Amino acid sequence: VQLMESGGGSVQSGGSLRLSCAASGYTYRIICMGWFRQAPGKEREGVVAIGIGGSTRYADSVKGRFTLSQDKARNTLYLQMSSLKPEDTAMYYCAARSGYYPITTMLNQYYYNYWGQGTQVTVSS
Repeated sequence: VQLMESGGGSVQSGGSLRLSCAASGYTYRIICMGWFRQAPGKEREGVVAIGIGGSTRYADSVKGRFTLSQDKARNTLYLQMSSLKPEDTAMYYCAARSGYYPITTMLNQYYYNYWGQGTQVTVSS
């Protein structure tokens, strides 16, 4: 499975961006996909994830501001980010996993075995 992110960039506080993640290869193996982010000097954290059955989990820090959607026909995941804050500045990674794990692990990076290269999001105040 290969993952390719796009859509990052620089925006002012309060602005919006939409990230895309296109999956290719053995996509039938994917059980869960999600977005993670890593700010300089910080550990990578889960932002939002969606399971094969459609169950979705958001990090508390982005609830009400970020929206996940998917185009199954194009094997593409989207992350619409609104009301962006400087603390949202990070490298954003798309990830996927092929194993069945408890729903409580959806935002845990250690349960994902496929990763994209990342796309930078910078929010200025």
